[in-house]
Amino acid sequence: MNIDLSLMPVTLDVAHVGLGALSLLLIIIVVIMAMFRSSSNTNESTVEPNKEQVTPSDKVDESAIKQNLLKETTPEAALQLLMLLQQDARLIDFVHEDLAGFSDSDVGAAARVVHEGSRKVLQQVFNFEAIRSEDEESRITLVQGFNASENRLTGNVTGEAPFTGTLIHKGWRVNEVSLPQLAKEHDVYVVAPAEVEL
Repeated sequence: MNIDLSLMPVTLDVAHVGLGALSLLLIIIVVIMAMFRSSSNTNESTVEPNKEQVTPSDKVDESAIKQNLLKETTPEAALQLLMLLQQDARLIDFVHEDLAGFSDSDVGAAARVVHEGSRKVLQQVFNFEAIRSEDEESRITLVQGFNASENRLTGNVTGEAPFTGTLIHKGWRVNEVSLPQLAKEHDVYVVAPAEVEL
């Protein structure tokens, strides 16, 4: 993707800062969901019933089917990441702040702090790798059997692979997650303790 810097706004207004914060929040949510998928309990195994033992009169329990198809997630890693983003980027404070009374320059200054802190946290916790190696805006072909979780088709999607289209975004994959270890008694639900100055 080519970015023409001459088209970028010189000053930040509330709408652009809000969109930037929303984009950052959505990226965090996607990364957290990816973490949950990769860190689900791999010790659980699903046992398929012996086909000889199943009779037509056996009833299928829908909740059992859902349990076998869905992974259970726990909030600990997400809360820990949220705590780090609050600690280094003041993300929760920024999102909860009513920006209507602030000037664009004040909001822009706050957004810079949130951006720099968030970038620092994401670089410390995650090892990112681009999914596609081709240049953005180049034409690529997805052959039969392409990985649909790594490549999302947009636009007029009809027929079957191979698909030829324009690469809009290279995509990101997290290769490594390195959240710091926490003490067992640490309450992960406290993402920002109250601060009392003496």
